[in-house]
Amino acid sequence: MNRLLKKPKLAIIILVLSLVAALVPLSTANAAYNLVWSDEFNGSGIDGNNWSFETGTGSGGWGNNELEYYTNRSENARIENGNLVIEARKESYGGMNYTSARLKTQGKKSFKYGRIEARIKMPKGQGLWPAFWTLGSDIGTVGWPKSGEIDIMEHVNNENNTNGFIHWDVNGHASYGGASQSVDVTQYHVYSIEWTSTAIKWFIDGVQFKEANIANNINSTEEFHKDHFILLNMAVGGNWPGSPDGSTAFPAKMYVDYVRVYQDGANPPPSSSSIVNGGTYKLVNVGSGKALDVASAGTAPGTNVQIWTDNGTGAQKWTLYQNADGSYKLINVNSALALDVSGSGTADGTNVQAWTDLGNGAQKWNVVQNADGTFKLINVNSGKALDVASAGTADGTNVQIWTDNGTNAQKWNLVKL
Repeated sequence: MNRLLKKPKLAIIILVLSLVAALVPLSTANAAYNLVWSDEFNGSGIDGNNWSFETGTGSGGWGNNELEYYTNRSENARIENGNLVIEARKESYGGMNYTSARLKTQGKKSFKYGRIEARIKMPKGQGLWPAFWTLGSDIGTVGWPKSGEIDIMEHVNNENNTNGFIHWDVNGHASYGGASQSVDVTQYHVYSIEWTSTAIKWFIDGVQFKEANIANNINSTEEFHKDHFILLNMAVGGNWPGSPDGSTAFPAKMYVDYVRVYQDGANPPPSSSSIVNGGTYKLVNVGSGKALDVASAGTAPGTNVQIWTDNGTGAQKWTLYQNADGSYKLINVNSALALDVSGSGTADGTNVQAWTDLGNGAQKWNVVQNADGTFKLINVNSGKALDVASAGTADGTNVQIWTDNGTNAQKWNLVKL
């Protein structure tokens, strides 16, 4: 349904000083943070398990008198060279003069607390308003602003900074936040918050620029102690940026390299950030308890990859080398061959084999940590997961690629050797 989601920043209610915490530039490194979810945007299309589209013009231009019509067309949102691209276009569509896209994880992925970050580059231009933000998952029942909203990154017009805000209800709309340090938004930067039971802190590239105190629901901030979902969009026009003019270049593209969510763990399992580049591992499948294995310890290109009882041989040892794009190649210790998708296939059920190291997408794997500390391996070329065929548990069961479905057949424990 149509609903007011965002308000013009001219209507901000300046909060009492008790909301403001010390603002100290610092690094966000936190050894207790574990990666619990990410979208690396390396597949062939937008992952419907993670994202859905909001379309249309919303209520009153999404509550802000925005000028775009949000669509689910590839012209406005697509995967391109490992990025989510959100493209605003000047065109007549649905009674509006501009189109763009707005994606959300509502009903698919939601989080309470943690580090939420995205690596983004954006266009500048009068009337452009890209954003990376969250809303309370209960918005459908309580409405806005009682749902709460965290604006991790908003940018308007040609400004040389971004903005971070929170919105909530104190017998009406309340808001707190402000501008970041100077930053060239047309280049990639990591925009993030660290959100705990006591505070929300905003960062760009690890440097903090704002902090809000939410401890003990101070100033009625209970909205920030419940689940939120994530949104990415680029608005055109609206009360805050104003309308585009003759200087605004269209199409205008927002590039999102990844979105990642980390949360605390009392006993942190190995995380993707702790994988040793050049380290040797065995990969043990959760569903079967068996190891990723090169059949018959073969050394010829095209030898099949399977699962087999963990026996500690070189055929079950894999050295992980990180590629320049952040993905990994897995080189078998016994054969020196790479873990490879046969024929660079992209279809469900395509066989996985060992092949001469070529450095192509069929041999690149994103190693993504699951919420339970296990890992899934997503093939860069196909966007599909390393999978045990038919969730088999017998020695010799084939390994293939398959649509990422979160089952144990696609979960692997990485054991450092």
